[in-house]
Amino acid sequence: MSDFQNIDMSRRGRIPKRDYLAQQLSQMIQNGVLTAGARLPSKKKLAGQLGISVITVQEAYARLIEEGLIRSAPRSGYFVERLDRELSADAQAPETEGIVTVRDEDCFYDPAANSNHNRQKKIAAINDVSGFGRCSLTVSLPVISAMKVQCCPLPTSIFSNHTGFPSFFYQDFTKNMKPYIKEWKKLGLRFDGIMTGFLGSVEQIEIVRQFFHEFNTDKTVNVVDPVMGDYGRLYPTYKQDMVDGIRDLVRDADIVVPNLTEACFLTGTPFSNDRWSIRELTAMAEKISMLGPQKVVITGIPQQSFISNLCYEPGKPVHIIRTHRIGTSRSGTGDIFTSIIVADAVNGVEFDQSVRKASQFIKRCIKRSIDMDLPLTDGVCFEEVLHTLR
Repeated sequence: MSDFQNIDMSRRGRIPKRDYLAQQLSQMIQNGVLTAGARLPSKKKLAGQLGISVITVQEAYARLIEEGLIRSAPRSGYFVERLDRELSADAQAPETEGIVTVRDEDCFYDPAANSNHNRQKKIAAINDVSGFGRCSLTVSLPVISAMKVQCCPLPTSIFSNHTGFPSFFYQDFTKNMKPYIKEWKKLGLRFDGIMTGFLGSVEQIEIVRQFFHEFNTDKTVNVVDPVMGDYGRLYPTYKQDMVDGIRDLVRDADIVVPNLTEACFLTGTPFSNDRWSIRELTAMAEKISMLGPQKVVITGIPQQSFISNLCYEPGKPVHIIRTHRIGTSRSGTGDIFTSIIVADAVNGVEFDQSVRKASQFIKRCIKRSIDMDLPLTDGVCFEEVLHTLR
């Protein structure tokens, strides 16, 4: 029953108990906390632990069965179904490299007449593209643009919709990243900020490290979101060699934004579901800072009815920025957070002020999403409140 200790029904806000429980269990399955074949507690046992009725658990289980996430075995109980992440042939695009085209014909513009492409602040955003589900580059591009900074996406992979859905189309972009970057070099692009999100392989991590070195200037702010895991566990695609690679990437960062789980893996600190003291969190942030980054924010720290972020800068007081918890976690909130942090850094906003802005904006996004009754998989409807972001 230890996997279910993090389910706190008091945090459900206005969400019905059955829906909140189904959401929490669904996230545990999607994130790999509950693996294929795992047996769920009996309805009576889970109801007793969470302080809810057996009928509520039964209705939550029925919803998960309908969504294909669990199955009921007569006289045996409830079991997690295998999430089919293996792509069929028609869902996997062929691994072909893109084509560089050099035009000999007359251009629509004179390339020599206005060759300075660095007159506006720019951020290179390195992440995957998810066509539906509001996450990754689909989120970063509009958020950074709204903050008056040009966002230049560098895709690591292309998804029809994010992997929280039962099926998706996928194209790995690794083979195309270097020739894609080469064209940016031809244009003489310089970036005021570089941000990274989820990276799918050791090879991609190395490409990003090279990108940092090749495009970095005295004014460039490198921001790493070390997307590796949650709930105390690594994502299924992450092994120790990738954790080591991300740790090396953090050495090149000016700002790093790990969640609690990722901070533990970066520092070799055992993860615990118990309450963390400010001293323990500060010690982890200090260890991360010693790798290289001068600014660290550990995100998503649960503190009773609050979600807190710890901001650390060497030689400065530690700031704990708290917001009231509403609803539950949704896809893309981390991408929104990191996008605001990097755009503010480029615009010269103080670090703790930026973290506070990002936290409050995400809260508004989640509240509006709850009001609109959007599915968790669909992320947050930031479009509804984007005009409040300054």
